[in-house]
Amino acid sequence: MADTIDDKLKNYKTAPFDARFPNQNQTRNCFQNYVDFHRCTKALTAKGVDTSPCEWYHRVFKSICPISWIKKWDDQLEQGTFPGKI
Repeated sequence: MADTIDDKLKNYKTAPFDARFPNQNQTRNCFQNYVDFHRCTKALTAKGVDTSPCEWYHRVFKSICPISWIKKWDDQLEQGTFPGKI
């Protein structure tokens, strides 16, 4: 199981099972992956490192979250009113 992140991204179909969110309702999973993507991007950008590993979170939240939520959260990030800690 020596898969690299590039191999995982290439073979990506939909969000895999996440033991932190075992229930049918995936709202928290959606939100957490959205926040993790932006935290990852922010941290790696600050270090001056390539942000391609963050693409995993992006693909997961794009496949789980409704588009209207993502647009709302993006607007909130731009306005500085996003409720999560990034």
